[in-house]
Amino acid sequence: MKHTLGFAVVATLGASMALAEEVKPMAVSFADGTVAASLTGVAGDPVNGRAVFANRKQGNCLACHTNSDLSEESFHGEVGPPMDGVADRWSEAELRGIVSNSKMMFEGTIMPAFYIDSGYTRPLDDFAGQSILTAQQVEDVVAYLMTLKEE
Repeated sequence: MKHTLGFAVVATLGASMALAEEVKPMAVSFADGTVAASLTGVAGDPVNGRAVFANRKQGNCLACHTNSDLSEESFHGEVGPPMDGVADRWSEAELRGIVSNSKMMFEGTIMPAFYIDSGYTRPLDDFAGQSILTAQQVEDVVAYLMTLKEE
């Protein structure tokens, strides 16, 4: 009985994940720079989001932002605003919009659009037509940013 119940739970979870359809980069719906709906229909993982945030080959967020939560990492940038307390300053929808394509929120920003796949020049042909982050990585980073509240 336990095995049957366990299988049913796994099957249900698998089916619900299969129903969640990823929003393609150029189909993201922005309203005043915000993105209200999840890009994947799956909750973000803040632990993975923290790793993506710190990863110099993915988000590379530390190149521009300081973040006390990642004090073990060296070379925090000071070009962008500090991430300490970011969840108190921005809503989840605002953060999703900023991470997806900050240019929709901040005209003239130098922050890259992490979830677009056209309309830009990539220095390496191997990356042409690809977004910097996947939809799930965007959701993970947003989930992580939502943990950064003032103490």
